[in-house]
Amino acid sequence: QVQLVESGGGLVQPGGSLRLSCVVSDNDRDFRNYAVGWYRQAVGKKRELVAQISAAEWPDYADSVKGRFTVSRDNAKIAVYLQMNSLKPEDTAVYYCYVPYLPWGQGTQVTVSK
Repeated sequence: QVQLVESGGGLVQPGGSLRLSCVVSDNDRDFRNYAVGWYRQAVGKKRELVAQISAAEWPDYADSVKGRFTVSRDNAKIAVYLQMNSLKPEDTAVYYCYVPYLPWGQGTQVTVSK
């Protein structure tokens, strides 16, 4: 069964950086044809779109992360990444990779705290 495997989360101080990675667990020839991205869900809140990147590699961001986060993809590696800079406590959440035709992965916890 093809799965999404997220990694790169952790505990970081405000102003710090993290890089999240998401890899599709099997050879997937469809990946390059779809927009993919990242969602997050904080405790007590709905899951929200953070960033996505189209098949043509056009990025799009939630207003709350513009200028701080960068989404990228590597179709050869069947992977999508999220570089997060200038992290704030309100960025604390479980981050989930999004590939529209695959089930959600387990997510990776990001905690921004002193």
